[in-house]
Amino acid sequence: MQTKKVLMYLAIAFVVFYLYSRPAEAAGAVRGVFDGITTGASRLALFFSSLTG
Repeated sequence: MQTKKVLMYLAIAFVVFYLYSRPAEAAGAVRGVFDGITTGASRLALFFSSLTG
């Protein structure tokens, strides 16, 4: 349990460091994640609409 907590804090510290040291790359990464989520949701909606249509 303690190891999991330490790893979580290290991951959070790395994210904060990455955001602070390379904001343009971090913004691109966040944009890529949201684009992927949007694309996935769109394809899932298309799939379900093709099942019902």
